[in-house]
Amino acid sequence: MGYSSLAEMFFKSCDKYAGKIGMKHKDSSGWNDILFREMKAQVTDLANGLASLGIQKGEKVNILSHNSYLWAYADYAIIANGGVSVAIYPTLLPSQVSYIINDCGARFIIVENKEQYDKLMEISDSVKGLEKIIMIDPAGVSGDNITSLADLMEQGKGWGNENPGELEKRWQALNRDDLSIFIYTSGTTGEPKGVMLSHGNLLSNIEGGLEALTVDENDTMLSFLPLSHIFERMTGHFLANHAGVTIAYAESIEKLTDNLAEIRPTVMASVPRIFEKIYAKVLDGVESGSPLKKKIFNWAVGVGRESLKYKQANKPLPGGLSFKANLAHKLVFSKLIDRVGGKIRFFVSGGAPLSREIGEFFAAAGLTILEGYGLSETSPVISVNRLEKYKFGSVGVPLSNVEAKIAGDGEILTRGPHVMKGYFNKPEATKEAIDSDGWFHTGDIGHFDDDGMLVITDRKKNIIVTAGGKNVAPQRVEGMLVTSRFIEQSLVIGDKRKFCSAVIVPDFEALEKVAKEKNIAYGNHEELVNNADVLKMIQEEVARVNKECASFESIKKFVLISRPFSIESGELTPSLKVKRKEVEKNYAEQIESLYS
Repeated sequence: MGYSSLAEMFFKSCDKYAGKIGMKHKDSSGWNDILFREMKAQVTDLANGLASLGIQKGEKVNILSHNSYLWAYADYAIIANGGVSVAIYPTLLPSQVSYIINDCGARFIIVENKEQYDKLMEISDSVKGLEKIIMIDPAGVSGDNITSLADLMEQGKGWGNENPGELEKRWQALNRDDLSIFIYTSGTTGEPKGVMLSHGNLLSNIEGGLEALTVDENDTMLSFLPLSHIFERMTGHFLANHAGVTIAYAESIEKLTDNLAEIRPTVMASVPRIFEKIYAKVLDGVESGSPLKKKIFNWAVGVGRESLKYKQANKPLPGGLSFKANLAHKLVFSKLIDRVGGKIRFFVSGGAPLSREIGEFFAAAGLTILEGYGLSETSPVISVNRLEKYKFGSVGVPLSNVEAKIAGDGEILTRGPHVMKGYFNKPEATKEAIDSDGWFHTGDIGHFDDDGMLVITDRKKNIIVTAGGKNVAPQRVEGMLVTSRFIEQSLVIGDKRKFCSAVIVPDFEALEKVAKEKNIAYGNHEELVNNADVLKMIQEEVARVNKECASFESIKKFVLISRPFSIESGELTPSLKVKRKEVEKNYAEQIESLYS
C-alpha cells in the first residue's frame, strides 16, 4: 500500500536520505545546499509553529508566494498538522485572491513579501476570516496579526519541546482518505472551483508515476513552474521528495537559462512554451547563419530523425548511421544539449499540447521530451509517454493504476484512486464532473491509436463548428503556427463562421532582427505589425501551415497584434493557458473586420 499520508512520505524520505542534498536555492552568495535531515528539522519547527497557533485537522491554510524552498516547507508543515494546503498564484489579482481565501475559509495565510501583503491590504474589508498573516520576507510589513516565518519556526521549537511527540501523533493519525490540498482551477470559464485532493489521490499518482518513469536519488530537478499548479506540485515537489531527488529552485523564468547551466539537471518538468521558445531561437540562429551552416544543420536534423526510428524501436544504430549521429552531435546538437545543462536524461511536458514537430526535433537532437496528460482533478497524471515507448503527437498510455476510456461523443473519461474527492462546496458541479459509476469527465476529446497511445484532439468546449458544419480542432492548427520562428502565440477563430481566422502574436525579437536586416523603419511594435513586409512574412508562415491543413481548417485571414497574451491582461491563466473568450473579446473589432 505504501505510505499512509504525504506527511509520512516526507518525514520518512528525509530519514532515508538524511545526509543527501534534498534542496538547493540561490541567494547573493550563490547556491546553497539543504540536506534532507535539515529539511526535516526545519519543517518540524514550522509545523510545530503552526500547531502553536491552534491549527486543526482539516483546516485550510493559504500560501501566497512565488516558488522557494520555504514555499515547500510551508506546504509540508500544513500537511503534517493534518491541515489542507491551499495555494494561491502570486500573479492573481486582489479580487481573485479574496475569492479563494473566502471560499476555503482560511484563518491563516503564509505570504511571500510586501508586494503580496499589499494585495491583502487592498481586500482587507472583504476577507474577514483571516486571523494571522505569516510573512516569509517581513521587510516593510508590521502589525498585531503579523508574524515572520522565521519567528514562527522559533516559536515552534519551544512548542515542540513543551509538547513532545504531538506532531508525530498528528501525522501518524492521517490516512489516505484525509484531504491534503486544494487546487483552485484557473477559471477559464466561470468562477474558480476548489479541487479537493486527498493524500491517497496524490500518493497513488506518485506511485503510478514512478512505475512509469525511472526517477531516483541520483537525479536533480530544476523547479521553475509555479508550485501553485498541480503539474509542478506533483512532479517537482511530491514525487521528487518520494524518490529522494535533489530539487533546485530556479530564481525566475527569466534566469532559467543561467540556472540550467549552473544546476545541470537530469530530469525536468516543463510546459511546451519553453520548448517553443528554445526551438524558435535555434531556427532564428540557423536562418541568420551562412548557407553552409544551414546545410550542416539540416543534414544533422535529417540524421537525427533517421536515428530516431531505431531508438523508438529500441534497436541499435547501424554502423554508418552511428558514425553520422556522433558527427551530428559534435557539430550541431551538443550546443543545444549544453544550453539545457548537458545532463538531461529526459523532460516531462504537460499543461498544454506539445507540437509533434517540436517533440521530434528535440528527440532528434538527443533530448527526449515525454509528453503526459492530466488535470488538477486527476492529481494530475492520467497518461504519459515512457522512455521505452513514446510517440510524438500522443500523450502515452495511462498509468497502471488509472482507468481511461473514450465516451461515445469522443470525450476522455477516467476512473481510479487519482480522481479528486470533488469540488469544495460545489456538489452540483461535482455531480456533473463525476458520474454515478465514478468516471470523471475530462472535457477533452481524444482517441486511442492502434498502439494503445492516447491522442488528444482538443478541449470539448473549444471545438469549432464552422458555418459549413465542419468540426475544427483549433489546438492542432495553433500548435503548427507556433513552430514558426516568427510566431510566438496564436488563437484560431471560426465558430459559426464561414472560414477560420487567427489572432497572431509575433515573436518580436525575431521580427526586430529581420527588420534591422531589411532596413524596415518602425517606431514601435504597433508600426512593426502593420508594416507590409512584415505582414507578407507572416502570411508566408501561415501559408506553410495551411499546406498541412484541410481546406475548411486552414487560416484564410489573420490579425497581427502588437503585444503578447498575458496574465495581466486576463488573456492567460496563471498556468499560461489562453483564455479564448478574453482574447476574442479584447480583439472583437479586429476579428469582425476579417469577416465583414
